[in-house]
Amino acid sequence: MYHNWLDRWDERRARRGEEAKKVTDFILDAGRAFPGEKRIETIDEFCVLADQTLSDSSFYDEPSGSGQGFERHDGWLRFPSDISTDVEENNVVWAKITESGSLDQALVIFHHWNASARNRRIAKFFSHRGITVVEIAMPYHFERSRPGSLYADYMLSSNLGRTIQSVRQAVWDGRKLIRWLKSEGYREVSVLGMSLGSWVAGLIAAHDPAVSKASLFLTAGSLADMVWTGRATRSIRDSLEPVIELTDLRRAWGPLNLESYAHNLARSDLELHVVLATRDKVVLPDLSRRLIQKLKDAGARPNVLELNCGHYSLALPPYILLAGLSLTRFLSCADKSPLRI
Repeated sequence: MYHNWLDRWDERRARRGEEAKKVTDFILDAGRAFPGEKRIETIDEFCVLADQTLSDSSFYDEPSGSGQGFERHDGWLRFPSDISTDVEENNVVWAKITESGSLDQALVIFHHWNASARNRRIAKFFSHRGITVVEIAMPYHFERSRPGSLYADYMLSSNLGRTIQSVRQAVWDGRKLIRWLKSEGYREVSVLGMSLGSWVAGLIAAHDPAVSKASLFLTAGSLADMVWTGRATRSIRDSLEPVIELTDLRRAWGPLNLESYAHNLARSDLELHVVLATRDKVVLPDLSRRLIQKLKDAGARPNVLELNCGHYSLALPPYILLAGLSLTRFLSCADKSPLRI
């Protein structure tokens, strides 16, 4: 009975999220994803470039000499993004810093898609436990929102190229922030990603050796499969389905697939923590488990927490409390044993 109510609660949340979304045009926009490749006109050509990008280890590396322009004031940090877009607000990165008074550890949080507020409670909780929390605004969110937009339709959409550019921008921004934290003297930097933010956090952890711990909430490997099957992305699928098949979408968004970087994530100096919801209709649990298996096959030993709730109801007690306890143990190294509820 309780879980039936929980499922209905999740569905109501999903419907509310649909109200602002609309079907948009399918666009390749290869020049955004792969600068200098503006003449790409077919899906096959786009997929070939995406395949080539997978073998380019520098795709997620920041430009050299990009460490300038940081401004800090009254608990806020702002700095220029190294990817310039046609939305001026999006080209400046904002992050909220909640100090702990210690340089032992910093936790960078990457929020979920269409987040409406930063999580002050999480920041306060961990800062009181000696971990400085930095909540970064991902592209087209919060201070970086596109004027007049009701949701972050430029971060994830049926525009294939802009979606790749946006995720790449988020990775570059996050890596630039982490480099700044290390220059400030923080000895250990961890990342926490939630839903879409978990893809960004995972890509950063896979490519940046400065990250020692990565916690991925409600994550999976293939962003293409998540969009195709997820409850929150029906409007995007409605735009994609008439013109592209899932097999091609997987190739086109191959550079965004965490499974492609499983060996990077399995490196010996990186600890992994994954939280999945077994009743999730946004990121299907089978997709989460497929990523976990890929990580294990690559030699990783992720700490996995499975909760019997949905995507949105993870925010409800007792699930959020159990997830918070598991994350606290992971960050403090107190307990690495898997927990399933």
